[in-house]
Amino acid sequence: MKVAIAGAGAVGRSIARELLRGGHRVMLLERELSHLDPEAIPDAIWVHADACELSLLEEAGMQTYEVVIAATGDDKVNLVHSLLAKTEFGVSRVVARVNDPRNEWLFDSSWGVDVAVSTPRLLASLVEEAVSVGDLVRLMTLRQGQANLVEITLPSDTALAGKPVRSLRLPRDTALVTILRGGRVIVPQADDPFEGDDELLFVASVEAEEDLRVALADHGIRP
Repeated sequence: MKVAIAGAGAVGRSIARELLRGGHRVMLLERELSHLDPEAIPDAIWVHADACELSLLEEAGMQTYEVVIAATGDDKVNLVHSLLAKTEFGVSRVVARVNDPRNEWLFDSSWGVDVAVSTPRLLASLVEEAVSVGDLVRLMTLRQGQANLVEITLPSDTALAGKPVRSLRLPRDTALVTILRGGRVIVPQADDPFEGDDELLFVASVEAEEDLRVALADHGIRP
């Protein structure tokens, strides 16, 4: 997969290294000459260009990339770059970094953003997930806000202990996708029993999330 990353700072470089390790082809776009350092990541394509300049993006071959990541430290730049990638170059997947949480509401499909990544929100979710038992925690928003990845850690004395997965009646548009148990990642089957301290990961539509809370409450879990 070909991935273009706008911004070759610490965040952009870290993303590039991970993608390259995964076997993807990566281009780094950077406006500041002082940030250009091809020797730091020699396997990436380095391009000196303003991420908001249409002609420079054309010269860089943006139209040939399947994924664009707007990872600069400037929300305005990330929004404009996302919009250009989607509307001018037809990039199928656009991921944008949100630096200021107050701007998060802007990062949606109207600006060409498929997935918005807000570091403060992500960190807050991870903290909640780490300390909350019996609470439903939203970890990530999917499909441009149409669905959420949510998690609940069952209390050690949960009423679900020993009961099979099929006994948890889930609302429509909700799926239990995995159970984390100690060091194991379990793909749940209908007859698999729940255990205390299990971490359950669900994908649920926005409308179904409240119904999921009700379903869990019906089993003695009060998220």
